[in-house]
Amino acid sequence: MILATPLIEKLHHYFPDAGIDFLLKDGYQPLLRNHPYISNLIAWDKKEKKYSNLKEIIRFIREQHYDTVINIQRFASSGLITALSGARNKIGFGKNPFSFLYSKKVKHVLSEKGGMHEVDRNLLLIEHLTDNKKFPVKLYPSKHDDAKMSQYKTHAYITVSPGSLWFTKTFPEEKWTEFVSSVNGNMYVYLLGSGEEHDLCERIIKQSGRANCLNLAGKLSFLESAVLMKDAQMNYVNDSAPMHLASSVNAPVTAIFCSTVPEFGFGPLSDRSFIVQTKKELACRPCGIHGRNQCPEKHFDCAYTIENEQLLKQL
Repeated sequence: MILATPLIEKLHHYFPDAGIDFLLKDGYQPLLRNHPYISNLIAWDKKEKKYSNLKEIIRFIREQHYDTVINIQRFASSGLITALSGARNKIGFGKNPFSFLYSKKVKHVLSEKGGMHEVDRNLLLIEHLTDNKKFPVKLYPSKHDDAKMSQYKTHAYITVSPGSLWFTKTFPEEKWTEFVSSVNGNMYVYLLGSGEEHDLCERIIKQSGRANCLNLAGKLSFLESAVLMKDAQMNYVNDSAPMHLASSVNAPVTAIFCSTVPEFGFGPLSDRSFIVQTKKELACRPCGIHGRNQCPEKHFDCAYTIENEQLLKQL
């Protein structure tokens, strides 16, 4: 979702009088609630009555008589919404199973050998409406978010976001513990994440045995986390959502890639960003575009062979 924000920025730049609505999964509205260029957020509740709600979304979109619908996803559900939108211009990637009903299809190329960032792939969808210039990922925290986070900024600090939805994208708990315990004792360490990652963060703090450490997992909103990241000395993240949060406010970031590789096009975009990955040549890496629930080779060397000094030297 964050990687879609450059489209909003660019569309507003070229069509400043156009209304721009954004369809998203219910629960993620707070990320875009303050966005100055979005007219309406349309939330799809996929937890309860997913398909009846899908029909309501399609009905609502048809009633709006949009000139253009742009679909950045490649899933069948979003393709169906686009195809049945009634919009004059229906734009999306050719990999979508309903793309044969679009008025404009764009090729989506994803390769481990290197290529475009996902942001640039997304911007290809509107290149024919605008031009080939790049636009940044950007979120808009409020003054209230800034004020609430000011209490944590009275000393030098780093943030650590140790969790991920996928096992093979997650730097191991004991490796995070080793890193946190070796950071200069005068530096404060804030651990970030969702409520589900609170216990993970608590264990890392306890096992590291260090003071000046605070578990904020589950206590901050997306935008509050972004505000905290912005003024950190460094933000340490997996190949996961916190990396994109850091990019959205141009915060310094060190991204750890375990089973995935930055060549897929999902790396950090901040001006001061670093990528940490194993120095060992592994025939099994990458083992997929997305993460896995376990290491297929049972050794997880793509994570365990990353050295602590690789993280420390970015600080």
